[in-house]
Amino acid sequence: MPMKIGYARVSTDEQNLDLQLDALKAAGCNKIFTDEGKSGITKDREGLSQALSAVSEGNNTLVVWKLDRLGRSLGFLCELIDKLKEQGAGFHSLTDGIDTTTTGGKLVFHIMGALAEFERDLIKERTKAGMKAAKKRGKHVGRPKALSEGQIQHMHELLNNGKTQAEVGELLGVSANTIGRELRKSREGIE
Repeated sequence: MPMKIGYARVSTDEQNLDLQLDALKAAGCNKIFTDEGKSGITKDREGLSQALSAVSEGNNTLVVWKLDRLGRSLGFLCELIDKLKEQGAGFHSLTDGIDTTTTGGKLVFHIMGALAEFERDLIKERTKAGMKAAKKRGKHVGRPKALSEGQIQHMHELLNNGKTQAEVGELLGVSANTIGRELRKSREGIE
């Protein structure tokens, strides 16, 4: 028989779970798991993990008092609820009117998922545009260069004097692979 599994969370130890616990009990939750002193940004929470395990044991529904008790990131929330859906479980947020066991609740959730995907795409576009603009201004984009221009020149001198890539790497404080990569870049004319 399907069960309602409750989850409650407060961000600080000074906050109280009573309001959430009362609402979850009134909603008919058979089991309730909690996290105290845990931020909604933190994905790895013991109480949440226990609640998700309990939900996955059958055709159960995860119930929260409010959506932000589950998490602060829309992407994380959508990912979590998709996972529940794959397991055949439902999700119900008491104060937000989201209940994926109903047709209207599914619609609201799909709209939220589309907005989360839109937000991710906008972030990607802004990141790419920022990187392109930085490159146009001559800025290096990506991880910092392992060797300075002076070190690269010194590397070539050492290699021309018969040192191995491993020896040069050790002298310059980088790996032999880094020396090899810099050599390939030099041959191909890449900065």
